[in-house]
Amino acid sequence: MDLNGKTILVTGGTGSFGKFFIKSVLERFSPKRLIVFSRDELKQFEMQQEFTDPSLRFFIGDVRDKDRLYRAFDGVDYIIHAAALKQVPAAEYNPFEFIKTNVMGAQNIIDVAIDLGVKKVVALSTDKACNPANLYGATKLCSDKLFISGNSYSGESGARFSVVRYGNVAGSRGSVIPFFMKMKETGILPITDERMTRFWITLEESVNLVLLAMEKMSGGEIFVPKIPSSTVLDIAKAVSPESKVEVVGIRPGEKLHESLISTEEGRMTFEYDDYYIIRPNFPWWTLNDRCKGGREVDKDFVYSSDTNSNWLSVEDLREMITKVACG
Repeated sequence: MDLNGKTILVTGGTGSFGKFFIKSVLERFSPKRLIVFSRDELKQFEMQQEFTDPSLRFFIGDVRDKDRLYRAFDGVDYIIHAAALKQVPAAEYNPFEFIKTNVMGAQNIIDVAIDLGVKKVVALSTDKACNPANLYGATKLCSDKLFISGNSYSGESGARFSVVRYGNVAGSRGSVIPFFMKMKETGILPITDERMTRFWITLEESVNLVLLAMEKMSGGEIFVPKIPSSTVLDIAKAVSPESKVEVVGIRPGEKLHESLISTEEGRMTFEYDDYYIIRPNFPWWTLNDRCKGGREVDKDFVYSSDTNSNWLSVEDLREMITKVACG
C-alpha cells in the first residue's frame, strides 16, 4: 500500500497500536498529512516530543463527537479506526459508556467518512467480537457489522470499509505480559485458569495486517491473520519461572478460549498463506474478482485458540517478551 502523498488519520492514535502505526508509516512513507486523533491531551503532548515529522497533526477529539469528526476528516484519504474502550471488566460495569464509544462512535465515523469522501476505512476489531461472551465483545461485534454494512450506504464509488480482527497484542498496555512483568516483583503471578488459551500477535504484525487490508480490500471483508496461541500458564512461566502461580478464577465476561473465526463465519471464509478473509454477504461482492488466490476452507472450519495448529513454547514466549521489553 503506497501512502506517499496521502492524508491518513488514526483514531486512538496515542494508543499502543496507534503510536506504532504512526512510527511505521513515517519510516516507510512520506505522507502529506498524518493525523493523530485522540481525546488524551497528555498523551498527545508526550507523542509530540517523540515524533517531530512535519506531516504530523494532532487533533484532540472523541469519536462520540460527530461535529469534531467533520472537522478532523476534511481532506482525509484513509482512516484507521483504533479508538475503543477495551477493558472487559470495565465494560461489564459501565455498559452505556462502551456502547457510546464502540458502537455509536463507529456509526459516527461511517457517516462522516461517507459524507466527506474518505476513500478507505480500516477498523480494528478483536477476537472477543467472535461469539462474544461479554459486553465489550458484543460492542465490537456490533461495530464490525456496522463497518461491513457501511459499504451498502456509501454507494458504488463511495468510501470503502473493512475490518481487521486479531488476538492479544504482545506489549500493548492491556496485555497480560506487562501485568505479569509488574507482578513478578511480588513473587506471585495471578492467573484466571490454567487451561486458558489466547491468540498472540506483535505490534509490527498488526500494523502489517492493517496495511495489507488497505491494499487488498474491496469493502466488507474481515481480515484475520494466522497467528499462534499459548496458554496463560506458559506466559507466566516465560515471564517469571521462579514465581508462584496463584489461580484466582475467571473474571466476569471472560472466556476460557478465544475464537477468531466462528463456525458460521467459516462458511464465508477464504484462506491465504498468511491470513484469512471472511467475505461479506453482498450481491455485488463477487468471488472471482475479490478472492483471487484464496481457497475455501472446510465447511466445519473454526479458528479457535485452543484448537490452533500453531503454538508458542515457553522459549518462544520468552523471546517474544524480550523483544517487547527492548522495543
